[in-house]
Amino acid sequence: MESPIEFPHFSRSMERLQKEIRKLAGKAIVDFDMIGEGDLVMVCLSGGADSYTMLDALRYLQTVAPIRFELIAVNLDQKQPGFPADVLPQYLEKIGVRHLIVEQDTYSIVKEKIAPGKTTCSLCSRLRRGILYRTARELGATRIALGHHRDDILQTLLLNLFFGGKLKAMPPKLKSDDGSNVVIRPLAYCREEDIKKYAAAMEFPIIPCNLCGSQPNLQRQVMREMLQKWEKEDPRRLKSMFTALTHVVPSHLMDRNLFDFRNLSIESEGDTLFDQE
Repeated sequence: MESPIEFPHFSRSMERLQKEIRKLAGKAIVDFDMIGEGDLVMVCLSGGADSYTMLDALRYLQTVAPIRFELIAVNLDQKQPGFPADVLPQYLEKIGVRHLIVEQDTYSIVKEKIAPGKTTCSLCSRLRRGILYRTARELGATRIALGHHRDDILQTLLLNLFFGGKLKAMPPKLKSDDGSNVVIRPLAYCREEDIKKYAAAMEFPIIPCNLCGSQPNLQRQVMREMLQKWEKEDPRRLKSMFTALTHVVPSHLMDRNLFDFRNLSIESEGDTLFDQE
């Protein structure tokens, strides 16, 4: 196995960023027990900055982790017009990563089923998810790695809060819909801005999405822009929001399935009404 590509002309700041991304990916893997001894991790590679960075981090962690695990990069070629089908195979062969290109014309299905002007993300993601789950089973993969990062998680939190009526985000690790796979998100602690900077410095061959990624006025894009505005106004806001996802207090919410309000009595274990300053 070859070691991850290193760029000796990196600036000091970029070297620090590389170390930070790798450290945060390793921390997320340990915190949520994402990868174990002997796992075969199917790395879903879309051609975007996130998935390239995830693959790079996982390849590095392979060389330093106290456990042994294998990687296979998988790309789903959805037959979008103009998709440069040779870019990913050439890149993966160059860096010596085992890979598989799955060809499935989901683009035509989405265009046929979704009326012009309507968002395609929901149907596209369901089709893509089903194909990836099936591919993981065929490969014998024990983990499916996706490139979602901290900002994706916060965007999902706000989408569910504003439009879904749920306090729900995007978990770093979950059991797949079909019950036969475990999905992991090693970049859960990483910021989108840092990932983009790193991908640019590494000169990853980015492939833009001509389906979901090209649609204007998506609610997720609205959430992204709002979070970016908050980050510029005060970087502590997003850090605090993300930390809140790890410090949930059910007794101070209103979900009766999470906290037994009905049987609350003076004999019950107490809780502070106000947090310490």
